[in-house]
Amino acid sequence: MVSPDNLDQTLRNLSLTPLDGHQGSGSDTESDNRSLKWHLPLKELYKMACAFYKEKSGKAIHLSYEDNLKLVAFTQQAAHGPLDPGKAPQLGMFDVIGKDRRIAWQHLGTITKLQAMEGFIDLLDRLCPQFKPYVEAIKKDREEKAQQAQAEEAKRREQVEKEKEKLAELKRIEDEKNREEIQRRQLQDALNQQTYHQFKDYAEKQFPGNPEQQAVLIRQLQNEHYHQYMQQLQAQVASNFSHMRATSVDSDSAEVDAGNQVTEQHAGFQTEQAASAKENTQLEYKEQCDSDDESGEYAVISPANMWTKPDVKLFKQEVTSGKGDGVIRVGHGDTITVRVPTHEGGSSLFWEFATDNYDIGFGVYFEWGKPMTTDVSVHVSESDEDDDTLEDDDVVCADDLECGGQQQHKQQYNSGSGSSALANRNPISIIVPIYRRECQTEVYAGSHSYPGEGTYLLKFDNSYSLWRSKTLYYKVFYTR
Repeated sequence: MVSPDNLDQTLRNLSLTPLDGHQGSGSDTESDNRSLKWHLPLKELYKMACAFYKEKSGKAIHLSYEDNLKLVAFTQQAAHGPLDPGKAPQLGMFDVIGKDRRIAWQHLGTITKLQAMEGFIDLLDRLCPQFKPYVEAIKKDREEKAQQAQAEEAKRREQVEKEKEKLAELKRIEDEKNREEIQRRQLQDALNQQTYHQFKDYAEKQFPGNPEQQAVLIRQLQNEHYHQYMQQLQAQVASNFSHMRATSVDSDSAEVDAGNQVTEQHAGFQTEQAASAKENTQLEYKEQCDSDDESGEYAVISPANMWTKPDVKLFKQEVTSGKGDGVIRVGHGDTITVRVPTHEGGSSLFWEFATDNYDIGFGVYFEWGKPMTTDVSVHVSESDEDDDTLEDDDVVCADDLECGGQQQHKQQYNSGSGSSALANRNPISIIVPIYRRECQTEVYAGSHSYPGEGTYLLKFDNSYSLWRSKTLYYKVFYTR
């Protein structure tokens, strides 16, 4: 049986109330404060101690019978308070262990439940050195989990912020696209309104009595016209930028000023695009003409509209049957120039052309001055020698099967008569530079509004081909 003297000594060591009723100096608050040396709340620490005792008793730790009675008495006191013999159930005559436990519980006197918890923890800590490392391990594990939870929470918040920023950026991009789309539609609608009648006249000639095909062709022409317009705009901005860079002063400050001017001009183009499109059919730009006059400027030239059609065979049949202007054999190394004077009752020129089997170079120039005749004429020349135009007319080819290496066609006038002839001729503006067109696979078509009185020069260039001749099918006509 448990010795009352040993239990009283244990209570005195733990500063708890003994059986004789003398109160110890520790209150519930003081007991709770003393448990703070573990840096854990008393009740939480007591649960750890009970779990440790149940798990390790008889396995990792081996306590004496009296020590076990003391610990059990503390648990009874912590769970039910002081023993009330009147309410306690009767024990059997041979229940020796039950009697010993009840005596140990009774010797705890009137200590509170919190003091009993503290007594259990202190006694278990004194009897079992493994208890403190057990508590420290649990605390460390909790701290690590808390740190991990904080890190995960911080990461989650960071992800939420990134998602918000991403959504905001996507919304900004979407808004920007919507604004650009609105501006594009406004610009395209303005261009479509001003070119509708011109394209309608052309579509009625191509598909008489077929409104559906006319509507499809008009939409195709309007889309192609819009893309041509945007390309001309971008080309003009790039040309202005290059011109400013070339003419700027070589000093650092001058370069900065030129860059600022170009930036402002570019911004001005973008700001005034929609407004100018409502007032003008096309963005008008000035072409400098190749002449010996004193840097004269001529009428404003608008960009040409160009598109393609897939019905090559039908087009060739129409031209061959006499419904078009004609069929021309363009010899190797030759350049064909179709001269089309402006018509007094016309407002725009239209052209269509295709070839058999191979491509051909094509460009459109405009010769200023009142035409001497209204007839369309065809001129054949070798290497474009009959047309004293700018060097930009020349075709440069490299690594082409039809070229015997890289070649350039340049005009040199060494005699006084040549210089005089070039000086006396009318100025010429470039509307469409000469480029090779894959017109053997589809019909190339285009139109241009009259800039004034003069003669259109439709150039079909085969000068880059050393041995291949080309069969050209073409049509030209004007609209009012």
